[in-house]
Amino acid sequence: METREATVVKNAGSHYLLSELPLWDPFPAVLKGKVRLSGSAATNPVAVGDRVRYLPAGEEGGKPSLLHPATIAEVLPRKNYLIRKSTNLSRQAHVLAANVDMAYLIVSLYFPEIKLPFLDRMLVTCEVYGIPVTIVMNKVDLYREEAPDYVADFHRIYEGAGYRVLETSVLTGEGIQALREDCMGKICLFSGESGVGKSSLIKALNPRLDPKIGMISQAHLQGKHTTSLYEMYRADWGPDAQAYIIDTPGLRGFGLVDLEKEEIALYFPEMLRLSRQCRFTPCTHTHEPGCAVKEAVEQGLVSAERYNSYLGMLEEDSKFR
Repeated sequence: METREATVVKNAGSHYLLSELPLWDPFPAVLKGKVRLSGSAATNPVAVGDRVRYLPAGEEGGKPSLLHPATIAEVLPRKNYLIRKSTNLSRQAHVLAANVDMAYLIVSLYFPEIKLPFLDRMLVTCEVYGIPVTIVMNKVDLYREEAPDYVADFHRIYEGAGYRVLETSVLTGEGIQALREDCMGKICLFSGESGVGKSSLIKALNPRLDPKIGMISQAHLQGKHTTSLYEMYRADWGPDAQAYIIDTPGLRGFGLVDLEKEEIALYFPEMLRLSRQCRFTPCTHTHEPGCAVKEAVEQGLVSAERYNSYLGMLEEDSKFR
């Protein structure tokens, strides 16, 4: 029986849903034996967004069902993927999504309060694995008027580093149409810390979508996990106006994977631009004289916040070794 190609649109443990994009007719599938990715240390051999070859259900190639699922026989090479390591010193890693056209990293400056080192780890990982990134500052209706300097500082830090920053509010509708237009025709990953409004934002983009929406824990102003599955949705706004949105569980930690200590600075775009001006090569940008990056930090040309995140990653890397 000949295999066919499809995209993984949902991952629930050892069970999957596939669809032959751009058609949207998800059907169940299971793995054939021990499908593994060459050289991968990830706990999940198949991720949402993966292109796979599958065998249709039944000897006659009938339509797959829960009783007769298709069988995934091969995972095709990925153009990119987003992977994170557990932050508890284990070496286990998990692939969040594969074959992504744009990653939208959702942040909220307050409610819950943003952790810049967490965001910077995600940005570095996107740089490592070749995923284009847009930062989405959500819930701006809650803090733009009360904390305008903080909003301006965030733009300064991340636009200065070379990233695009969009502002959105599900409550007022601000930025929703711009984000909708930006998603058109793409496979998009929406990810971020718990409680930043990611699922509400997805639903605002297309009200027919129904990702789980959770509440903020009043005790710690932390988001409660609501999305436990990795799932792709098709947002459909009319003929030739579709996007595929991958929703991921809210994250509380993000460890770096497959990155040597000496390489980390290469994935801070603003530091990479200056590194050729350093007196020594290679330069760790920590103690060396004549370091162009340290001079830029002192002059305010590179943000102290991003530089401190970099130093934290160097320290974290040493703990894992």
